[in-house]
Amino acid sequence: MTTFDDRKNAQEAKFAHDAELNFKAEARRNKLLGMWIAEQIGHEDPAAYAAEVIAADFAEAGDEDVYRKISGDVAARGADLSEAVLRAKMEELRVVARDQILKES
Repeated sequence: MTTFDDRKNAQEAKFAHDAELNFKAEARRNKLLGMWIAEQIGHEDPAAYAAEVIAADFAEAGDEDVYRKISGDVAARGADLSEAVLRAKMEELRVVARDQILKES
């Protein structure tokens, strides 16, 4: 029975670690995305805008809340960034953020 309990505990620890990693990577991705969008739209305070993007992610599960935030801001500023470009950048920065988090661990 000890082997079974050890495996169960290891799986639970791995799940918790993966969930924490994903949360940190999403937050980092949103920060990087916010900084990039701020540059693209000429926002006066990139750090403040990045914080807004991070906060937008708490509206609902998934990426749609973040996409709505950035696409609305891009449209409001009249920047020429298509949905495809924004979504591709979101995915690109997801990989970058995850790599950064893993290197820091």
